Amino acid sequence: MTDLSRTSADTRADRPRSAYLLWVALPLVVLGLAIAWLVSSDPLSSFRNGAPAVENLTFERTILGADGIRVLIRAGGSEPMTIAQVQVDDAYWQFTQDPPGPIARGATAWISLPYPWVLGEAHAINVVTSTGTTFGHEIAVAVPTPTRDSLSFAAQAVLGAFVGILPVAIGLMFYPALRGVGRSGMDFLLSLTVGLLAFLFVDALEDAFELAGEAAALFQGPTMIVLAAAASFLLLMAAGRRSGTPTGLALATFIALGIGLHNLGEGLAIGAAFASGAAGLGTFLVLGFTLHNITEGIGIAAPILKQRPPLRTFAALTLLAGGPAVIGLWIGSLAYAPQWSALALAVGAGAILQVIVELVSMQLRQRTDGTRALLAPSAMAGLAAGVGFMYLTAMLVKI
Repeated sequence: MTDLSRTSADTRADRPRSAYLLWVALPLVVLGLAIAWLVSSDPLSSFRNGAPAVENLTFERTILGADGIRVLIRAGGSEPMTIAQVQVDDAYWQFTQDPPGPIARGATAWISLPYPWVLGEAHAINVVTSTGTTFGHEIAVAVPTPTRDSLSFAAQAVLGAFVGILPVAIGLMFYPALRGVGRSGMDFLLSLTVGLLAFLFVDALEDAFELAGEAAALFQGPTMIVLAAAASFLLLMAAGRRSGTPTGLALATFIALGIGLHNLGEGLAIGAAFASGAAGLGTFLVLGFTLHNITEGIGIAAPILKQRPPLRTFAALTLLAGGPAVIGLWIGSLAYAPQWSALALAVGAGAILQVIVELVSMQLRQRTDGTRALLAPSAMAGLAAGVGFMYLTAMLVKI
């Protein structure tokens, strides 16, 4: 009797599940039938007036080598588009396309041109579609694109370490000297960290929106940046507060992570700029990046001044914050695309905002008069110093 009752109960439990799956599948079937009818019957044909389809094309990457010029293009029109001719410096040139044929919306293709480009000079490329629409791209300064060889990787690693890892390490070397500060000094340092992170947050968003303007319209650059930054912020907030509000080493790790994500985006942009000849590897520029990033190490050290972490912890924090600059340089010089750099900077901006919230929260908790402490002269001076130093050193690296 008991077994029969259990079987009957299981049957009744299965029925709602089957009905649930049916009501999930039914709307999907109706949607599929509607799409099939729309494609097969083409009810929009009566609205066409003979005008050509809207075409859009974005140049995502340029490679200059001994065999000529190669450009990666992405189609963004309403219909597949066909490349008919290609001009270089107002002269038509034979070209090969890979893959050949019409380029579907959102798809990419490589255009190869056996053009004898000249080192250091500017060149203009115009792509002409089968409808006669032209899309232009300018090579501001022609320089050979870095190749995948160990010497190039090693040189980029040295540069990335100099502008990313070294300044963070120098900043963290101030840790012993900072341990002797009093309450006002601690307020100054925490506010200094908030100030430099606030500058990085604004700077990352500004660069992200600028890069998004260079990406294909189908990526919806501004929307992508806002969503990526918000998702990064919310995910890190959830992860950081899973075991309570982060303090000490946990907070320092989040600061290093946020700075590292920002440095990844900057590394992508720097690598692409150097590879395209848009920036020169001048000593002044490299020193500017180094000075600009030293304060980041001080900011990472601020939450752990009351602790005595082992030396390996400082090494790990340095690599977490500065190491992504090396990776960004490698990727940026070899496989750059503006939408991915914008996405990396947006994720970094969200991570930085999460750290700012946690730092301000920690300042409020540490003092019974937390709100008044945020407005204390030492705190306001630290905030101004952080923003001011980052702004002045950023002037050295803007070209």
